[in-house]
Amino acid sequence: MPTLEAQLETWSNPGAGVSAQATHTSIRAALCANTSPIREMLTRGDVEIYLQGSYKNHTNIRGDSDVDVVVELKSTFSHETSALTPVDLGRFRQIYPVPTYCWNDFRGNVLTALQYYYGRSVQITPGKKALRVPRMSGTVGADVIVAVEHREYSYFAGGVTQPSRIGVAFWSQPDNRRVVNFPKQHCENGEQKNSAQRAAGWYKPSVRIFKNARSYLVERGKLGEYVAPSYFVESLLFNVPDSCFGRSYSDTVIAAWNWLETACNPAALTCPNGQTLLFGPSPEQWSIESAQAFLLAFKDLWENWHR
Repeated sequence: MPTLEAQLETWSNPGAGVSAQATHTSIRAALCANTSPIREMLTRGDVEIYLQGSYKNHTNIRGDSDVDVVVELKSTFSHETSALTPVDLGRFRQIYPVPTYCWNDFRGNVLTALQYYYGRSVQITPGKKALRVPRMSGTVGADVIVAVEHREYSYFAGGVTQPSRIGVAFWSQPDNRRVVNFPKQHCENGEQKNSAQRAAGWYKPSVRIFKNARSYLVERGKLGEYVAPSYFVESLLFNVPDSCFGRSYSDTVIAAWNWLETACNPAALTCPNGQTLLFGPSPEQWSIESAQAFLLAFKDLWENWHR
């Protein structure tokens, strides 16, 4: 068995990203093809296609095989206007009437584009939150998240009013529940935290260490497969103070674990997007009990590495 520091260094390395980029390129080609119902919308700039998740954020590890690709419609948007006064809400509705082309229409057209491009031999599977494109030669499996722009308003004075927050929204199936996310903010915040001015390049390798440790624990039956999804593990590390990162991987892991176990306020922790609380009752949040189970399993692994 390697020394602990050597194992941490191995775990800190990113997984391969070539196949992920090839997958992104393939899906973009499908949506831009002559047979695609959204081809003209892409040409007009009404649709944006981009990676999200661990490959985009450079926190992917060797075991990460799936790619998340967002296909975002920007000419139609979801909105949150509950904070508006009746007068402001009236202005909003006058300027932005109910759209005639909605998320359901867009999702159906994206599905059609993928099916036309890949043919009958490739099964595109509509899932709860994404369209599943299977692994093919030179690519990895992909979850295509079909979304619309999401805008949240604290006031509305007219058509030039800027939203207080901008993200993406989609509706899970079959319950038709709106899910709001902020993938661009996640990426930007991760880059800032990893910068020379903050964690000095130690943040993302440390995320990969904790994610690899999580996989190690799951593979050996020390942690349930669904107790600590890698997104939530990354979220834990995002909240660790910048001063905990550096010197060595061992020092970083000890400082991060100690802060998470003894110094943090769980109710104040956010996801890396900086917009969503990490712990809560929604399906997109984690439970404090699951986080504690992960930290205890990690502690046991650390203390018994050579036993």
